[in-house]
Amino acid sequence: MVEVSQEATPTPEPDDRELVQFNKATMRFGQRTLWDSLTLSVIRGEFLAVLGPNGMGKTTLLRVMLGLQPLSSGAVEVENEAPRHGNPRIGYVPQQRRSDSLASIRGRDLVRFGCDGHRAGLPFFNRDVRRRVDGAIREVGAESFANAPIGTLSGGEQQRLRIAQALVSDPRILLLDEPLLSLDLPGQSQVASLIDRRCRTTGTAAVFVTHEINPILPYVDKVLYLVGGRWAAGSTEDVFTSERLSDLYGIPVEVARVGNRIMVVTAEEGVPYDLMDDEKCRLLSEIESKAHGHR
Repeated sequence: MVEVSQEATPTPEPDDRELVQFNKATMRFGQRTLWDSLTLSVIRGEFLAVLGPNGMGKTTLLRVMLGLQPLSSGAVEVENEAPRHGNPRIGYVPQQRRSDSLASIRGRDLVRFGCDGHRAGLPFFNRDVRRRVDGAIREVGAESFANAPIGTLSGGEQQRLRIAQALVSDPRILLLDEPLLSLDLPGQSQVASLIDRRCRTTGTAAVFVTHEINPILPYVDKVLYLVGGRWAAGSTEDVFTSERLSDLYGIPVEVARVGNRIMVVTAEEGVPYDLMDDEKCRLLSEIESKAHGHR
């Protein structure tokens, strides 16, 4: 069994605030374990950041909650039910990818797909749909560009509209897969504060997958950090310590707070790596695999 980085956690008592519960959940692909015996809850209004290098199971975690991927063992519940595909109580923002097929459609039509994108045939229009679309566009501050073609918008503007698409069904749980990729610093700040505002004003729980903690650091309630089949969960103060991340990575790691930023670095094999840097995280994966292979 893959060793985890925290002491065994007893099964929690039921809590009506809990929207998602993982109980000793394990995900394997062949001989490879993405995460082992994960026990975690997500409560109403909580902003959960999911971090870790590429290939550690962050997107798979979202797919489990979406009902698209079964666990290898253990259990997961979404609002006290088994996850199911098409659950309207979940809003989902996938990783942003260029799509030429969508480049010519208006932003508000992209948002409307959150209401009727699953339907065959002509789009479904009524006053309620229009009201919901207008409300979601207003919530993300996209009124000024909602009628423009998607292909003419910046990455940040497109991402706001994708978030509006996820919000148009008024979800209780919002899953976001790398929503800050390709955004500049102002765009990252706008998206992060938008998600935080949603959590605080409506009680929506956000599960926010990212490589970089600093753009969302002011807003995060809890962190789940995934590395090489192991995991750590807790507040940023609990997880971002040299001792805990060294144990998680299986190599010496130093955590430093500089102003309002967290730096996580290692000099394994004499090469300095910033573990909050996407490209360097990819370069480090070979070192991590070697370290865990010898544990």
